[in-house]
Amino acid sequence: MQTEKITAHIVGWLRDYATQAGMKGFVVGVSGGIDSALTSTLCALTGMEVLCLEMPIHQSKNQVTRAANHIFWLKEQYPNVRSHWIDLTPVFDSLIEVLPGVEDGEHRLMSLANTRARLRMTSLYYFAALEKLLVAGTGNKVEDFGVGFYTKYGDGGVDLSPIADLLKTEVYELAASLGINPEILDAPPTDGLWGDDRTDEDQIGATYPELEWAMDMDSRGKTESDFEGRKREVFKIYKRLNTVNRHKMLPIPVCEIPENLK
Repeated sequence: MQTEKITAHIVGWLRDYATQAGMKGFVVGVSGGIDSALTSTLCALTGMEVLCLEMPIHQSKNQVTRAANHIFWLKEQYPNVRSHWIDLTPVFDSLIEVLPGVEDGEHRLMSLANTRARLRMTSLYYFAALEKLLVAGTGNKVEDFGVGFYTKYGDGGVDLSPIADLLKTEVYELAASLGINPEILDAPPTDGLWGDDRTDEDQIGATYPELEWAMDMDSRGKTESDFEGRKREVFKIYKRLNTVNRHKMLPIPVCEIPENLK
């Protein structure tokens, strides 16, 4: 992987897009994870304005610490980087108080987890509109186009996606080449939506290298019957998630009215 050339390509793409759009720079939600760390660093390398938002909602302490440390490092390296700490916990709790109760607590937990991501998206766009910035997405290729592991109109609600053509393992390689903090490189990936330390692997049932393998096999036309044991299990996980989350990856369906009815 040609890390220097890929970095230069993404940075140039970001700068060109923002300039052509007449925008001043980028706003990025920094979670303490590898994807947002890489995205914010790439945005900083453009030399344009970068606003990093840390938006905890009942967040695990180690996630908050990693995010704060990354932002501190970023601001030391790049004078064009600013940041805001916005504690969305009271907003989230207030919303829960006014929502009606439900019988199915498990489904409610999932809905509320996605609500966290949507509150953060709302905050990002508040500052984007206020300061003429673009919301930079932090999704990678496996999450965005493989298993759909993101929240629709949450972390999926962005203006542009600079790392969405990079596999997760490539994200790590590029991040390491840019000197991103080892504590982020070494931390297990997590979506930060649950207020605990559950990892992406805990939720998905497979590692990112395994999912990348399954994504590749699927693109080659392989089927479940081509594999046995753990490989078959991983391929089934990938296909299930790719199917149920496909609605996130496709354009919104539009009901087209026949010309003879107009």
